Amino acid sequence: MTLRISTLALAAATAAASAQTANAATEIEFWHAFTGRLGELVDQQVADFNASQDEYEVTATHKGNYSETLNAGIAAFRAGEQPDILMVFEVGTATMMAAKGAIKPVYEVMADAGADFDPDSYISAVKGYYTDTDGNMLSLPFNSSTPVLWVNTTALEEAGIAADVDLTTWEQVGEVLDQLAEAGHSCPLTTAWQSWIHLENLSAYHDVPFATEDNGFAGFGTELEMNGPVQVKHIETMGQWAEDGKFVYAGRRNEGGANFRAGECALFTESSAGYAGIASEAEFDFDVRPLPYWSDVEAAPQNTIIGGASLWVMAGQPDEEYAGVASFLNYLSSPEVQAQWHQDTGYLPITEAAAELTREQGFYEENPGTDIAVEQMTANEPTANSKGVRLGSYDQIRTIIDEELEAVWTGDKTAQDALDSAKTRGDQLLRRFEQSSR
Repeated sequence: MTLRISTLALAAATAAASAQTANAATEIEFWHAFTGRLGELVDQQVADFNASQDEYEVTATHKGNYSETLNAGIAAFRAGEQPDILMVFEVGTATMMAAKGAIKPVYEVMADAGADFDPDSYISAVKGYYTDTDGNMLSLPFNSSTPVLWVNTTALEEAGIAADVDLTTWEQVGEVLDQLAEAGHSCPLTTAWQSWIHLENLSAYHDVPFATEDNGFAGFGTELEMNGPVQVKHIETMGQWAEDGKFVYAGRRNEGGANFRAGECALFTESSAGYAGIASEAEFDFDVRPLPYWSDVEAAPQNTIIGGASLWVMAGQPDEEYAGVASFLNYLSSPEVQAQWHQDTGYLPITEAAAELTREQGFYEENPGTDIAVEQMTANEPTANSKGVRLGSYDQIRTIIDEELEAVWTGDKTAQDALDSAKTRGDQLLRRFEQSSR
């Protein structure tokens, strides 16, 4: 009798387990680089998607900063333990494109899943960075941003400067920095992501090349050209501002953000996505303005270029997981989700529909300046110099640029010497990447 009860219990347990397995949602692994408020918003997106259906369960995991997340994804693929979706910042695009067999292009994922996917619905200035020469979307734009000028208007008024002072050009910024310094302000200007803003975007905004071969879009045989007259003039000017105490360097990534949000700095060049942190932490009045340009450069202002990251789908996963990936990416691209993401974070809306919905909801009217990033990116049709920068080993090249710029800020090198050195050192890495990609 005991044996029969045990046998029946075992059979019932096995049947229950089988039913549970049959009904279990397919798990989708998503690795990202967000912390703080952005991390909370990503977690909310994932939770909302999971609650919207019962076929798939997305698990989001923070894997470190952008560089650490990319490296973690590469290491995981080599070990056969890759996630389904990997967030990769824009400078890793060429690396991912060259990683043969490591990725499954988004356009293929969508086609195989029979998903309703129209690449033309994405904003061209954003989409173009992540497509191949045939216009196929390789990864999904996710958090796309562009640099703007954040202004602590309270600090300006305390220094006797009008809150609405014109900061359209770098010449005008220089005049305001003089006034702030004369008023005894300890941090007139700081920046985040110095290479991205003050060299990559500077070049695009003034329609001068950052590198040959259309900044790397046209092929691997590229060489750096960011040591030209416009770039040298700008870095030389910032070096003088650093010497005079008008520009305070805080670090290579976004260390300056904490200084600005704390009210210590008056002007701050940073991503449009700084909106999430600034809006939630700043205890002062602030404004957002377009990135300044040099008025004596005829082509300026052209358009700024994107930063942020896209979502790459990793190879080697079962079909049911790819179906879930397609469902999740479509969800993230929906107008309602994209509009909310844009409004919460300051990242660009990746689709025309999301931008139009945001406008219809009155967000731009209620929050002046939040449409500046979109306008900077879309005011002019991108040129060969302003589509973006797609270079191999660019994370390492950025480190070289950071080192050379730091030598300018400390007065150890002239702008010309530093940028010439960055070109020489960076070109060596480009040649190695070219050889490894053949």
